Amino acid sequence: MVAGLITNVVFGFVRSSVLMAAVHANSGFGGYDRGTIGAYTWLSQGLLGAIAFWTLPDIVERIRTGDVAIDFLRPIDVQFAHLAEYLGRATCTLLPRSVPSVAIGALTFGLALPNSAGPYVLGVISLALAIALSFLSMFAVCLSGFWLVETRGLRALHMICGTFLAGLFAPVHLFPGWLQTIAYATPFPAMLQWPVDVISGRTAGLAAAGLVAVQCFWLAVLTALGQLLLRAGRRKLEVQGG
Repeated sequence: MVAGLITNVVFGFVRSSVLMAAVHANSGFGGYDRGTIGAYTWLSQGLLGAIAFWTLPDIVERIRTGDVAIDFLRPIDVQFAHLAEYLGRATCTLLPRSVPSVAIGALTFGLALPNSAGPYVLGVISLALAIALSFLSMFAVCLSGFWLVETRGLRALHMICGTFLAGLFAPVHLFPGWLQTIAYATPFPAMLQWPVDVISGRTAGLAAAGLVAVQCFWLAVLTALGQLLLRAGRRKLEVQGG
């Protein structure tokens, strides 16, 4: 946790310095000013410990070894069991990593955050959905192991595309129109950009509720995808040995 916090803070300083300079050089920088770009940077850094862009579920190794056959025999849904485990792990990172990161950002760069409780309440819901979406997306990629000998290439592609289209390197609002269209056609902005927008108050009212509704849509899609892949993988699975 300490190492993760230090990493978040170091990269937070780097990203903040670059984006603050960009805002200073261009007053029309995607509608951001110093306070709002600071909120985007430090909230996104603080949430990285809970977002599963590079965290691998145990299902990867269990498919490789064949131990997933035991999971299929248990009276519990495999997908929801792994999701529950991940939600617990992600929640445990929020206090020791997220809160200190955001506090350091507020003290050093200054953050523009809402003064009312509404954005934070809706933001907690949006954050919970984002954490679940990030896991379910990676989980679906890992299930390709039922058909592929090695999944590291797909996982790497998912991580690179996911972090970029989610708005980690730069806000999605700064993308050119064609790239925004591609990003919005994927669930990735719902994993980082949208919860940051809701918590920071950049998107408020009915627009913020609309973002949460789209997150719910992607939650249903990725859950259904995982269930379909699990059923197909169960039919495909062959385990040999004593």
